[in-house]
Amino acid sequence: MGETLVGMVKLVHYRVKCIGCNSCCEHAPEHWRINPEDGKAELIGSVEKNGVWIKEISDFDVAENEEAAKDCPVNIIKLQ
Repeated sequence: MGETLVGMVKLVHYRVKCIGCNSCCEHAPEHWRINPEDGKAELIGSVEKNGVWIKEISDFDVAENEEAAKDCPVNIIKLQ
């Protein structure tokens, strides 16, 4: 009973609308990078489903990705 369970949160990226501002990469560089071919952000380790990129992250990674979502000028990063 003494174990601490870590929850998982879905990080969702609507990449098609990305303008490549790099804000997400600055807040959470272990989760985000800019694709050199098209200049848009990529959610590292994510899976595409119907044009949306999704990745499960631990509770430990939520704060920095919340900042990335908050600072995204086109509001295309969501945490669920």
